[in-house]
Amino acid sequence: MASTSDADTRPVSNVEEDRSRLCDEFAVITGTDSAVAQCYLAENDWEMERALNSFFEADMEKAFDEDFPDSEASPEKKRHKTEEKPPGECIDLTGDSPASTHKPPEEDDNKLSLISWNVDGLDTDNLGERARGLCSYLVLYTPDVVFLQELIPPYVQYLRKRAVSYLIIEGGEDNYFTGMMLKKSRVKLVESEIIPYPTTQMMRNLLVAQVTFKGQKLCLMTSHLESCKGQAGERMKQLRVVMQRMREAPDDVTVLFGGDTNLRDTEVAKVGLPPSVCDVWERLGKQEHCRYTWDTKANSNKNVPYISRCRFDRVYLRPATKDGIPRLDPDHMALVGLEKLDCKRFTSDHWGIYCSFSAA
Repeated sequence: MASTSDADTRPVSNVEEDRSRLCDEFAVITGTDSAVAQCYLAENDWEMERALNSFFEADMEKAFDEDFPDSEASPEKKRHKTEEKPPGECIDLTGDSPASTHKPPEEDDNKLSLISWNVDGLDTDNLGERARGLCSYLVLYTPDVVFLQELIPPYVQYLRKRAVSYLIIEGGEDNYFTGMMLKKSRVKLVESEIIPYPTTQMMRNLLVAQVTFKGQKLCLMTSHLESCKGQAGERMKQLRVVMQRMREAPDDVTVLFGGDTNLRDTEVAKVGLPPSVCDVWERLGKQEHCRYTWDTKANSNKNVPYISRCRFDRVYLRPATKDGIPRLDPDHMALVGLEKLDCKRFTSDHWGIYCSFSAA
């Protein structure tokens, strides 16, 4: 990013254009407005990374102080990517679900269930209640795998204390990042890695985990692709990285990707999906009630004066192709998070996606 001294050597119109673009990018990443963006950028010599660090440090302290008063950990402390807390020190909100008594025993259930959700941790208003809202859905659905986007350290600390039946893998340590939750009794982690996107301007990457489920090898992937209509080029580059990883996975491995892709259908058409990869929503018949995961007509969390309905959040599947390996086929999809919490807001500004897959 150019500093003030560099910018001052350029024509005034170019400087204004560059700074306006920086403000727009800052506002999108942080979920704020142009006034807040201008304030942080000006205080940090119009250097994006410095401005974002300053914003997130202040916002995370606010989230800890106001929404997570019982947390024992500081957001500044470094953590291992798959850190666990001893069960005796935690309250497991995902282990005492009344709904679980109506489900078949896990040992007899060969279906794989998944939730993918951008939880909007950047919005720290009512963050504690909204995090509890997420946990209530974990109780209700008991998914085997959870893909999360827009996590911040306080949110992860909360999940570690409340959802101890899950192993949490983080796609970063600072600012905001993605994460996975794996149900320990059902999904076994082999290894995980973070694949950076070389040209991202928004700190985006691809989080990958190799796991086993009921003796099957799975490759799980989640990401938060570049935001904003104007970032279509970068977003398509990132989608190509995802598709290449899916296409090149060993033929005895089933690959599942889910996340906030910010994709438009025209962008997917330009990149193209490999023949072996399917869009789960499309495979299940393009059901209208599952189409829009970003819907300002129904979701009032952002309180915007316009209506925007987009299928930003998507799930892709590449089944194993080797003979004798069970194929996972999607059999159900629903949106979650449609109910307002007591604070009169939703768990997130995105709806979450719930999917289940059966072995064939």
